[in-house]
Amino acid sequence: MKVFADQLAAQLAKKLPRTVIVAGDEPLQHRDACDAVRQAARGAGIEEREVLDVEANFAWGRLLETASNLSLFASSKLLELRLGHHKLGQEGAKALAQYAELSEQGDDVLLISMGKLDTKQQKSAWFKALDKQGLFVPVWPVDVSRLGYWLRDRAALHGVQIDLDAARLLGERTEGNLLAADQELQKLALIHPPGARLDVESIAVGVEDSSRFDVFNLADACLKGEPQRVSRIVTGLKSEGVEAPIVLWALTRELRTLLSLHQHLDQGQSFEHACKTQKPMIFDKRRPAYQKAINRLPMKRLHKLLLMAQRLDLAVKGASAVPLWPGLHDLAMTLSGAKGILAETPWTYRIGV
Repeated sequence: MKVFADQLAAQLAKKLPRTVIVAGDEPLQHRDACDAVRQAARGAGIEEREVLDVEANFAWGRLLETASNLSLFASSKLLELRLGHHKLGQEGAKALAQYAELSEQGDDVLLISMGKLDTKQQKSAWFKALDKQGLFVPVWPVDVSRLGYWLRDRAALHGVQIDLDAARLLGERTEGNLLAADQELQKLALIHPPGARLDVESIAVGVEDSSRFDVFNLADACLKGEPQRVSRIVTGLKSEGVEAPIVLWALTRELRTLLSLHQHLDQGQSFEHACKTQKPMIFDKRRPAYQKAINRLPMKRLHKLLLMAQRLDLAVKGASAVPLWPGLHDLAMTLSGAKGILAETPWTYRIGV
């Protein structure tokens, strides 16, 4: 059964399942979910714990040996299988399916910690067998629109209160890095009295900017039409040493996707059908952002932006003297809807949009 991270503790309080699969790439929530399972196991009287770290050439027979031995002893144990981003392969998938059969007779708990599970993996035999016995906890990054509320609630766990505006400022300074945000909240809880209410000034003075971004954050901000955030992300990517070609790839991909959507719409197709034609398909969660971008950017503007991207590609290859990072910044800003960006600079790659 699928249970999201914020609902896990309540679900574990009702019943401790035989299996819990925690899957995803957001480290703080991943850690908290695993800790919640360990705490629930201790609360159920399970003191013994065994950890199996899956590495290259891992012997999957160890997992089955453990499962076979469990029924020989009266005491239960928590078995942690730490996969990380290692692929199961056929041997691992078979071993997990066999483990599900062997464990039906025992009272032991299996905690599987792993990276993101795609839809195909969730339809596999091993996943279905284990999912029947317990919980599947997908761990997703907190969306920027919810980040302030999430941090406000998180602050309460550390014994302090935080205004929503202050939480949003903390979100800006730690965006994409929940571990850093949580560490800042812990620090603020130490230097302020219990129950203190933190305002914007408290965050501005006490929290350094530790934002961490990736090109997917940038693409989402461009589509949603958030130029201030776009500018901050581009600056952050450059300071973190992200390669310019990766940023250009992300922006160019969105330009081509938007052009393709326009073409399908011009052929009389519905927006929903046009989204399904894209590879990979544009899922429901991202469609409102693409709808905003389509309404904001006509085909003529997109073609000019693509021409600008091509000139920046020449700069990446050393075939043009165009200033690369300023160009990427202004390409992203214009894609996000900032007005007059392309026309206001004397640089030769500029084109009126």
